[in-house]
Amino acid sequence: MCILPFLLFQASVSGTENKEDKTLSPYFKVMGDGRGSIENLPLQDTSAQVDIVGVIADVKVRQVYQNRGKTAIEAVYVFPGSTKAAVYGMKMTIGERVVVAKIKERKAAKVAYNQAKKQGKRASLLEQQRPNVFQMNVANIMPGDRIVVELSYTELIVPEQGIYEFVYPAVVGPRYSETLASGAPDTQSWIVNPYLQQNVAPPYTFDIKASVSAGIPLQALSSPSHNVAVDYKEQGSAFVTLKNKDNRNGDRDYILRYQLRGQEINTGLLLYKGEEENFFLLMSQPPEKVIPENIPPREYIFVVDVSGSMQGFPLNTSKNLMAELLSNLRSTDSFNILFFSGGSSVLSETSLPVTKANIEKAIAMMESQRGSGSTRLFSALQRAMALPAEKSTSRSFVMVTDGYVSVEKEAFQYVKDNLNNANFFSFGIGSSINRFLIEGLARAGKGEPFVITSSVEAFQVAQRFREYIETPVLTGININFNDFEAYDVEPQKIPDLFAERPLVIYGKWRGEAKGKIEIKGHQGQSDYIQTIGISKVKAKPENQAIRYLWARNRISELGDFEKLSPDSGRKAEITTLGLTYNLLTEYTSFIAIDEIIANSTGKSQKIKQPIPLPKGVSNLAVGGVVPTTPEPGFLGLLAVLVVVFGTTLLPQFKARKV
Repeated sequence: MCILPFLLFQASVSGTENKEDKTLSPYFKVMGDGRGSIENLPLQDTSAQVDIVGVIADVKVRQVYQNRGKTAIEAVYVFPGSTKAAVYGMKMTIGERVVVAKIKERKAAKVAYNQAKKQGKRASLLEQQRPNVFQMNVANIMPGDRIVVELSYTELIVPEQGIYEFVYPAVVGPRYSETLASGAPDTQSWIVNPYLQQNVAPPYTFDIKASVSAGIPLQALSSPSHNVAVDYKEQGSAFVTLKNKDNRNGDRDYILRYQLRGQEINTGLLLYKGEEENFFLLMSQPPEKVIPENIPPREYIFVVDVSGSMQGFPLNTSKNLMAELLSNLRSTDSFNILFFSGGSSVLSETSLPVTKANIEKAIAMMESQRGSGSTRLFSALQRAMALPAEKSTSRSFVMVTDGYVSVEKEAFQYVKDNLNNANFFSFGIGSSINRFLIEGLARAGKGEPFVITSSVEAFQVAQRFREYIETPVLTGININFNDFEAYDVEPQKIPDLFAERPLVIYGKWRGEAKGKIEIKGHQGQSDYIQTIGISKVKAKPENQAIRYLWARNRISELGDFEKLSPDSGRKAEITTLGLTYNLLTEYTSFIAIDEIIANSTGKSQKIKQPIPLPKGVSNLAVGGVVPTTPEPGFLGLLAVLVVVFGTTLLPQFKARKV
């Protein structure tokens, strides 16, 4: 009777469940089991070259796969991507042969890949499983083969309060899912992926190099995530490299931040003239903040994740963040806290006034949280939205989580359906958060995402959040194009601006580049207008990235609605955009096939590359910890029972239906 829980636990972490009704869940890859040994893992190296010119980053990602075994293999690698990335190219290199990938409709690309694999041809397939999760399949890697796959993407860097930030996601965090594996769609199959145990280094090396050319002298260039070396050049440029290229760098997001001398914002208008279409990108600095007297009383409801994946660094950072936020609320504000994991609890059934006693009570309840259980975010949102509200108060919901869930579309839908003039903000805490969820929640709620990747950032980000929400900057925004034939402008609806973050507008134009663009809105109790002249701006070939960025922005807008309410028309439009602009989307994939037959049998062993747990994330994120061999006798048996039942394994075990 006492041994049974231990046996069940071992089955869960090793991923050996065979029941058809099990749910999608990640599992631990036990190294040394023959198939999962280090020498048999195909991914040897992953690196990136980042070139930032002005406000546009162009990134080349390089993955090296090698077969050091004795049989043909197929490598499957799940990796993250930026939510803002427009992936526009891929190529595969085998020895001296280079195969440039083609963009195809997703199902057609999958069929072509499987056919090539069966025929014994080397092939690579790049698919988007989430806007920030990609999957690479490389077929027929023969013994001794070294295959290099390179993908290219571009993204826009939007400064906030004078600070530019580039983020390169390096690892995908595990996702909790209640979807049955037997009926799961293709885009969710990646969730069932092996993970390395806590503190186990990735078996591949990681490196990233960046060049920054701003055109204006740089200052304060640094990385809060990695130990970097900065080589400053003339005319506002610099080269940034990692001081250590090893397998310990790839378990967290790479973050590069910099400012320009005098805290100038690189604003203005960029034009690109193509063969068939012309594109523009407008980045305009918002006005100064309004005076505090014009701001109404505010209510803040904090929705805090205390699940198993938050245990350790993320939860400790959340505690510091909440203490900082609560201690700096205004006396006219009110607040409440909802804690959630598998269930939820609230500080109070109604929001409390900001008093010393109430803040002390809230901090004490926050400090008592330990982190365990699953992540039932959707039900937490429902309960938070159902809390009673005061009509005369401006209401803001603040979500604090690492985002390791798979209910993004349900959460986005619920936020959009329940805004009711409320603001919504999201805090992502962890070294490698689910940015799609964090940014999507903020976008759905017309708010702003905030990310904390280390404990030292909690105070700074909390301070930035306070500054952001204290004074709305511009409301009722309208864009007028005078004597400038603009069309297909994105975004179609512009939310209120709350802080020193430039307004970004994409679009196309016909005819001559002339006339002006007017930005109108309300600032406090007065009107605001800004005019941008067009005739003095020249269209440049090097601005071609705007073409990809416009299409990616349009796809994101359509994709949000498509996930909320599927529609064949939107799906067709997303597919057409991907094929027209050569972009990776949910419905289009990159496929590269080498026509030389390398594997005459067509048979190969599929190896899923295990993913490292993000830095600071414990084994609880995958359902528990792998216990060591217990001491003999009663104390050893007690230790096993404490490990099993103390980590809330049993509820997760039941949910998985092993």
